[in-house]
Amino acid sequence: MLDAAAPAPATPAADGAPPLLDVRGLKMHFPIHSGLLRRQVGAVKAVDGVDFTIRPGETLGLVGESGCGKSTCGRAILRLYDITEGSIRIDGVEIGHLSQHALRKHRPTMQMVFQDPQASLNPRMNVSQIIREPLDEHTKLSSAEKDEKVLELMDAVGLNRAFARRFPHAFSGGQRQRIGIARALALNPKFIVCDEPIAALDVSIQAQVVNLLEDLQEQFGLTYLFISHDLSMVRHIATRVAVMYLGRIVELAPREALYAEPLHPYTQALLSAVPEPDPALARKVERVILKGDVPSPANPPKGCNFCTRCPKVMDICHEIDPMPRHLPGGRQVACHLYEDTKTTTDPTAAHKPGHSSAQQGVSP
Repeated sequence: MLDAAAPAPATPAADGAPPLLDVRGLKMHFPIHSGLLRRQVGAVKAVDGVDFTIRPGETLGLVGESGCGKSTCGRAILRLYDITEGSIRIDGVEIGHLSQHALRKHRPTMQMVFQDPQASLNPRMNVSQIIREPLDEHTKLSSAEKDEKVLELMDAVGLNRAFARRFPHAFSGGQRQRIGIARALALNPKFIVCDEPIAALDVSIQAQVVNLLEDLQEQFGLTYLFISHDLSMVRHIATRVAVMYLGRIVELAPREALYAEPLHPYTQALLSAVPEPDPALARKVERVILKGDVPSPANPPKGCNFCTRCPKVMDICHEIDPMPRHLPGGRQVACHLYEDTKTTTDPTAAHKPGHSSAQQGVSP
Protein backbone atom coordinates (compact mmCIF):
# COMPACT_ATOMS: atom_id res chain seq x y z
CA MET A 1 0.00 0.00 0.00
CA LEU A 2 0.96 3.60 -0.47
CA ASP A 3 3.32 4.81 2.26
CA ALA A 4 4.18 8.51 2.36
CA ALA A 5 7.36 7.71 4.27
CA ALA A 6 8.60 5.20 1.72
CA PRO A 7 11.97 5.95 0.10
CA ALA A 8 12.03 7.70 -3.24
CA PRO A 9 12.03 5.43 -6.29
CA ALA A 10 15.54 4.50 -7.30
CA THR A 11 16.97 5.95 -10.48
CA PRO A 12 18.55 3.14 -12.49
CA ALA A 13 20.78 5.45 -14.46
CA ALA A 14 24.05 6.67 -13.03
CA ASP A 15 24.24 10.32 -12.07
CA GLY A 16 26.46 10.98 -15.05
CA ALA A 17 24.09 9.38 -17.56
CA PRO A 18 22.77 11.67 -20.31
CA PRO A 19 19.19 12.82 -19.72
CA LEU A 20 16.34 11.17 -21.57
CA LEU A 21 14.51 14.50 -21.68
CA ASP A 22 16.27 17.86 -21.91
CA VAL A 23 14.08 20.98 -21.98
CA ARG A 24 15.71 24.40 -22.47
CA GLY A 25 14.03 27.80 -22.63
CA LEU A 26 10.60 26.32 -23.35
CA LYS A 27 7.94 28.94 -24.02
CA MET A 28 4.29 28.42 -24.92
CA HIS A 29 2.52 31.72 -25.57
CA PHE A 30 -1.06 31.82 -26.82
CA PRO A 31 -1.81 34.97 -28.87
CA ILE A 32 -4.66 37.29 -27.90
CA HIS A 33 -6.51 38.78 -30.90
CA SER A 34 -8.91 41.70 -30.94
CA GLY A 35 -10.89 43.83 -33.36
CA LEU A 36 -12.44 43.12 -36.72
CA LEU A 37 -9.06 42.41 -38.26
CA ARG A 38 -8.16 40.04 -35.39
CA ARG A 39 -4.85 41.72 -34.75
CA GLN A 40 -2.67 40.32 -32.01
CA VAL A 41 -2.76 42.60 -28.98
CA GLY A 42 -0.90 40.41 -26.52
CA ALA A 43 -0.24 36.84 -25.45
CA VAL A 44 -1.04 34.50 -22.60
CA LYS A 45 2.36 33.34 -21.35
CA ALA A 46 1.29 29.90 -20.17
CA VAL A 47 4.88 28.60 -20.12
CA ASP A 48 7.54 31.28 -20.05
CA GLY A 49 11.09 29.94 -20.11
CA VAL A 50 11.30 26.50 -18.50
CA ASP A 51 14.50 24.46 -18.12
CA PHE A 52 14.88 20.96 -16.68
CA THR A 53 16.15 17.48 -17.45
CA ILE A 54 14.88 14.00 -16.59
CA ARG A 55 17.24 11.03 -16.44
CA PRO A 56 16.23 7.55 -17.67
CA GLY A 57 14.12 5.71 -15.12
CA GLU A 58 13.44 8.85 -13.09
CA THR A 59 10.14 10.47 -12.09
CA LEU A 60 10.07 14.25 -12.02
CA GLY A 61 7.07 15.66 -10.17
CA LEU A 62 5.76 18.97 -11.53
CA VAL A 63 3.56 20.77 -8.98
CA GLY A 64 1.85 24.11 -8.54
CA GLU A 65 -1.53 25.80 -8.27
CA SER A 66 -4.22 25.34 -10.88
CA GLY A 67 -3.49 27.59 -13.85
CA CYS A 68 0.27 27.78 -13.29
CA GLY A 69 1.04 26.09 -16.65
CA LYS A 70 1.79 22.51 -15.57
CA SER A 71 -0.46 20.73 -18.07
CA THR A 72 0.44 23.13 -20.87
CA CYS A 73 4.11 22.39 -20.20
CA GLY A 74 3.52 18.64 -20.45
CA ARG A 75 1.53 18.95 -23.65
CA ALA A 76 4.11 21.27 -25.19
CA ILE A 77 6.90 18.80 -24.42
CA LEU A 78 5.00 16.11 -26.35
CA ARG A 79 4.42 18.63 -29.14
CA LEU A 80 0.66 18.55 -28.84
CA TYR A 81 1.15 22.29 -29.35
CA ASP A 82 3.52 24.06 -31.71
CA ILE A 83 5.81 25.68 -29.19
CA THR A 84 6.65 29.39 -29.27
CA GLU A 85 10.32 29.04 -28.42
CA GLY A 86 12.84 26.67 -26.89
CA SER A 87 14.51 23.30 -27.26
CA ILE A 88 13.07 19.85 -26.48
CA ARG A 89 15.39 16.86 -26.80
CA ILE A 90 14.04 13.36 -26.18
CA ASP A 91 16.56 10.54 -26.26
CA GLY A 92 19.03 12.87 -27.96
CA VAL A 93 16.63 13.94 -30.73
CA GLU A 94 15.61 17.59 -31.05
CA ILE A 95 11.83 17.62 -31.59
CA GLY A 96 11.03 21.18 -30.56
CA HIS A 97 10.42 22.52 -34.05
CA LEU A 98 9.87 19.43 -36.17
CA SER A 99 6.88 19.42 -38.48
CA GLN A 100 4.02 17.15 -37.48
CA HIS A 101 4.90 14.85 -40.38
CA ALA A 102 8.54 14.53 -39.27
CA LEU A 103 7.42 14.15 -35.65
CA ARG A 104 5.29 11.11 -36.42
CA LYS A 105 8.18 8.63 -36.37
CA HIS A 106 9.17 9.82 -32.87
CA ARG A 107 5.66 9.49 -31.40
CA PRO A 108 6.15 5.90 -30.17
CA THR A 109 8.96 7.10 -27.87
CA MET A 110 6.68 9.46 -25.91
CA GLN A 111 3.12 9.01 -24.73
CA MET A 112 0.63 10.63 -22.38
CA VAL A 113 -1.82 9.57 -19.66
CA PHE A 114 -4.58 12.18 -19.54
CA GLN A 115 -6.32 13.70 -16.53
CA ASP A 116 -9.91 12.75 -17.35
CA PRO A 117 -10.09 9.04 -18.20
CA GLN A 118 -13.65 9.35 -19.49
CA ALA A 119 -13.03 12.25 -21.89
CA SER A 120 -9.79 10.71 -23.19
CA LEU A 121 -11.45 7.47 -24.34
CA ASN A 122 -13.58 7.20 -27.49
CA PRO A 123 -17.04 6.09 -26.32
CA ARG A 124 -17.69 4.43 -29.69
CA MET A 125 -14.70 2.08 -29.36
CA ASN A 126 -14.41 -0.92 -27.08
CA VAL A 127 -11.39 -1.61 -24.87
CA SER A 128 -9.66 -3.80 -27.45
CA GLN A 129 -10.06 -1.17 -30.18
CA ILE A 130 -8.82 1.64 -27.93
CA ILE A 131 -5.65 -0.18 -26.90
CA ARG A 132 -5.10 -1.51 -30.41
CA GLU A 133 -5.38 1.87 -32.16
CA PRO A 134 -1.69 2.89 -31.63
CA LEU A 135 -0.62 -0.53 -32.95
CA ASP A 136 -2.74 0.00 -36.08
CA GLU A 137 -1.21 3.44 -36.65
CA HIS A 138 2.46 2.76 -35.96
CA THR A 139 3.22 -0.95 -36.40
CA LYS A 140 3.05 -3.63 -39.06
CA LEU A 141 2.08 -6.46 -36.74
CA SER A 142 -0.40 -9.05 -37.94
CA SER A 143 -3.96 -8.93 -36.64
CA ALA A 144 -3.31 -11.94 -34.40
CA GLU A 145 -0.17 -10.35 -32.97
CA LYS A 146 -2.06 -7.14 -32.22
CA ASP A 147 -4.83 -9.05 -30.47
CA GLU A 148 -2.29 -10.87 -28.32
CA LYS A 149 -0.49 -7.61 -27.54
CA VAL A 150 -3.77 -6.04 -26.40
CA LEU A 151 -4.43 -8.93 -24.02
CA GLU A 152 -0.89 -8.71 -22.62
CA LEU A 153 -1.35 -5.00 -21.95
CA MET A 154 -4.66 -5.63 -20.21
CA ASP A 155 -2.88 -8.13 -17.98
CA ALA A 156 -0.12 -5.61 -17.25
CA VAL A 157 -2.56 -2.96 -15.99
CA GLY A 158 -4.80 -5.35 -14.08
CA LEU A 159 -7.79 -5.55 -16.43
CA ASN A 160 -9.70 -8.80 -16.93
CA ARG A 161 -9.29 -10.12 -20.47
CA ALA A 162 -13.03 -10.77 -20.55
CA PHE A 163 -13.56 -6.98 -20.62
CA ALA A 164 -11.92 -6.57 -24.04
CA ARG A 165 -15.24 -6.12 -25.88
CA ARG A 166 -16.79 -3.76 -23.36
CA PHE A 167 -17.15 -0.02 -23.95
CA PRO A 168 -15.80 2.76 -21.66
CA HIS A 169 -19.19 3.60 -20.13
CA ALA A 170 -19.26 0.15 -18.50
CA PHE A 171 -16.17 0.86 -16.35
CA SER A 172 -15.40 2.82 -13.21
CA GLY A 173 -13.07 5.81 -13.24
CA GLY A 174 -10.10 3.76 -12.03
CA GLN A 175 -10.70 1.09 -14.66
CA ARG A 176 -10.94 3.73 -17.40
CA GLN A 177 -7.61 5.15 -16.30
CA ARG A 178 -6.10 1.66 -16.53
CA ILE A 179 -7.35 1.49 -20.11
CA GLY A 180 -5.65 4.82 -20.84
CA ILE A 181 -2.42 3.58 -19.27
CA ALA A 182 -2.54 0.39 -21.35
CA ARG A 183 -3.00 2.48 -24.49
CA ALA A 184 0.00 4.62 -23.53
CA LEU A 185 2.14 1.48 -23.12
CA ALA A 186 1.13 -0.07 -26.46
CA LEU A 187 4.13 1.24 -28.42
CA ASN A 188 6.74 0.53 -25.71
CA PRO A 189 7.50 4.23 -25.00
CA LYS A 190 10.50 5.43 -23.04
CA PHE A 191 8.88 8.58 -21.70
CA ILE A 192 5.34 9.17 -20.41
CA VAL A 193 3.73 12.43 -19.31
CA CYS A 194 1.20 11.68 -16.56
CA ASP A 195 -1.04 14.74 -16.61
CA GLU A 196 -2.80 14.69 -13.23
CA PRO A 197 -3.71 11.00 -13.75
CA ILE A 198 -5.42 10.67 -10.35
CA ALA A 199 -7.15 14.05 -10.05
CA ALA A 200 -10.49 12.76 -11.41
CA LEU A 201 -10.48 9.56 -9.33
CA ASP A 202 -11.90 8.69 -5.93
CA VAL A 203 -9.42 8.91 -3.08
CA SER A 204 -9.70 5.16 -2.51
CA ILE A 205 -8.59 4.50 -6.09
CA GLN A 206 -5.80 7.07 -6.35
CA ALA A 207 -3.26 4.99 -4.41
CA GLN A 208 -3.99 1.95 -6.58
CA VAL A 209 -3.27 3.88 -9.80
CA VAL A 210 -0.08 5.42 -8.40
CA ASN A 211 1.16 2.02 -7.24
CA LEU A 212 0.36 0.63 -10.69
CA LEU A 213 2.41 3.39 -12.34
CA GLU A 214 5.35 2.58 -10.07
CA ASP A 215 5.11 -1.15 -10.85
CA LEU A 216 4.97 -0.46 -14.59
CA GLN A 217 7.96 1.89 -14.32
CA GLU A 218 10.02 -0.89 -12.81
CA GLN A 219 8.71 -3.52 -15.23
CA PHE A 220 9.16 -1.53 -18.46
CA GLY A 221 11.94 0.90 -17.48
CA LEU A 222 9.74 3.96 -17.94
CA THR A 223 10.56 7.61 -17.30
CA TYR A 224 7.77 9.86 -16.02
CA LEU A 225 6.90 13.52 -15.87
CA PHE A 226 4.22 13.35 -13.16
CA ILE A 227 2.07 16.48 -13.14
CA SER A 228 -0.11 17.01 -10.08
CA HIS A 229 -1.41 19.51 -7.54
CA ASP A 230 -1.48 16.78 -4.87
CA LEU A 231 1.84 17.28 -3.10
CA SER A 232 1.33 14.32 -0.77
CA MET A 233 1.01 11.96 -3.74
CA VAL A 234 3.98 13.53 -5.52
CA ARG A 235 6.03 12.91 -2.39
CA HIS A 236 5.32 9.21 -2.75
CA ILE A 237 6.14 8.74 -6.45
CA ALA A 238 8.67 11.43 -7.46
CA THR A 239 12.44 11.24 -7.45
CA ARG A 240 12.78 15.00 -7.84
CA VAL A 241 10.18 17.78 -7.64
CA ALA A 242 9.86 20.97 -9.72
CA VAL A 243 7.61 23.75 -8.40
CA MET A 244 5.94 25.91 -11.03
CA TYR A 245 4.39 29.35 -10.64
CA LEU A 246 2.89 31.47 -13.42
CA GLY A 247 4.69 29.64 -16.22
CA ARG A 248 8.11 29.37 -14.57
CA ILE A 249 9.90 26.87 -12.38
CA VAL A 250 10.77 28.58 -9.11
CA GLU A 251 12.37 25.62 -7.32
CA LEU A 252 13.68 22.19 -8.27
CA ALA A 253 15.19 19.72 -5.82
CA PRO A 254 15.43 16.06 -4.81
CA ARG A 255 12.20 14.98 -3.19
CA GLU A 256 13.38 14.55 0.39
CA ALA A 257 15.36 17.81 0.39
CA LEU A 258 12.42 19.83 -0.91
CA TYR A 259 9.89 18.43 1.54
CA ALA A 260 12.28 18.66 4.50
CA GLU A 261 13.46 22.21 3.79
CA PRO A 262 11.66 24.18 1.06
CA LEU A 263 13.62 27.26 0.00
CA HIS A 264 11.33 29.37 -2.17
CA PRO A 265 8.53 31.22 -0.30
CA TYR A 266 5.99 29.84 -2.77
CA THR A 267 7.11 26.26 -2.09
CA GLN A 268 6.91 26.94 1.64
CA ALA A 269 3.32 28.15 1.22
CA LEU A 270 2.32 25.12 -0.85
CA LEU A 271 3.77 22.62 1.61
CA SER A 272 2.22 24.38 4.60
CA ALA A 273 -1.20 23.76 3.01
CA VAL A 274 -0.73 19.96 2.79
CA PRO A 275 -3.08 18.34 5.33
CA GLU A 276 -1.32 16.62 8.25
CA PRO A 277 -3.31 13.65 9.57
CA ASP A 278 -1.52 13.64 12.93
CA PRO A 279 -3.12 16.40 15.09
CA ALA A 280 0.02 16.74 17.20
CA LEU A 281 2.17 17.40 14.14
CA ALA A 282 -0.49 19.58 12.53
CA ARG A 283 -0.31 22.03 15.43
CA LYS A 284 3.43 22.42 14.85
CA VAL A 285 3.06 23.35 11.18
CA GLU A 286 3.08 27.09 10.58
CA ARG A 287 0.53 27.80 7.88
CA VAL A 288 1.66 30.34 5.26
CA ILE A 289 -1.33 32.24 3.86
CA LEU A 290 -0.69 33.95 0.53
CA LYS A 291 -2.45 37.24 -0.06
CA GLY A 292 -4.07 38.33 -3.28
CA ASP A 293 -4.77 36.40 -6.44
CA VAL A 294 -2.49 34.84 -9.01
CA PRO A 295 -1.63 37.51 -11.62
CA SER A 296 -2.84 37.07 -15.17
CA PRO A 297 -0.36 35.19 -17.38
CA ALA A 298 -1.29 37.70 -20.07
CA ASN A 299 0.08 40.52 -17.93
CA PRO A 300 2.61 39.16 -15.40
CA PRO A 301 4.15 41.60 -12.90
CA LYS A 302 7.47 43.26 -13.54
CA GLY A 303 10.43 41.55 -11.92
CA CYS A 304 9.69 38.35 -10.04
CA ASN A 305 6.33 36.80 -10.96
CA PHE A 306 5.70 36.03 -7.29
CA CYS A 307 6.47 39.51 -5.93
CA THR A 308 2.80 40.54 -5.62
CA ARG A 309 2.05 37.70 -3.17
CA CYS A 310 5.40 36.92 -1.54
CA PRO A 311 5.53 37.39 2.27
CA LYS A 312 9.31 38.02 2.02
CA VAL A 313 9.25 40.48 -0.88
CA MET A 314 12.10 42.99 -1.23
CA ASP A 315 12.51 46.09 -3.39
CA ILE A 316 14.67 44.23 -5.91
CA CYS A 317 11.88 41.70 -6.47
CA HIS A 318 9.74 44.38 -8.17
CA GLU A 319 12.53 45.31 -10.59
CA ILE A 320 14.62 42.27 -11.52
CA ASP A 321 13.50 38.77 -12.43
CA PRO A 322 15.64 36.33 -10.39
CA MET A 323 17.75 33.84 -12.30
CA PRO A 324 17.83 30.18 -11.19
CA ARG A 325 20.61 29.62 -8.66
CA HIS A 326 22.23 26.19 -8.42
CA LEU A 327 22.85 25.19 -4.80
CA PRO A 328 24.56 22.16 -3.25
CA GLY A 329 22.75 18.83 -3.32
CA GLY A 330 21.30 19.23 -6.80
CA ARG A 331 18.98 22.04 -5.73
CA GLN A 332 17.88 24.97 -7.84
CA VAL A 333 15.91 28.04 -6.76
CA ALA A 334 14.94 31.27 -8.50
CA CYS A 335 14.71 33.78 -5.67
CA HIS A 336 16.60 36.93 -4.66
CA LEU A 337 16.80 35.63 -1.08
CA TYR A 338 19.59 33.32 -2.22
CA GLU A 339 21.63 35.87 -4.11
CA ASP A 340 24.68 37.80 -2.98
CA THR A 341 24.49 41.42 -4.11
CA LYS A 342 27.97 41.02 -5.59
CA THR A 343 27.17 37.97 -7.71
CA THR A 344 26.18 38.02 -11.34
CA THR A 345 23.21 36.36 -13.00
CA ASP A 346 25.47 33.56 -14.25
CA PRO A 347 23.48 30.37 -13.44
CA THR A 348 26.74 28.47 -12.87
CA ALA A 349 27.97 31.00 -10.31
CA ALA A 350 26.65 28.94 -7.43
CA HIS A 351 29.29 26.32 -8.18
CA LYS A 352 32.21 28.75 -8.17
CA PRO A 353 34.53 28.89 -5.16
CA GLY A 354 33.69 31.63 -2.68
CA HIS A 355 30.12 32.14 -3.92
CA SER A 356 28.15 32.90 -0.79
CA SER A 357 24.76 31.77 -2.12
CA ALA A 358 26.21 28.29 -2.53
CA GLN A 359 26.58 28.24 1.22
CA GLN A 360 22.95 29.14 1.77
CA GLY A 361 21.09 25.86 1.99
CA VAL A 362 18.40 27.06 4.39
CA SER A 363 15.55 29.51 4.34
CA PRO A 364 16.28 32.90 5.82
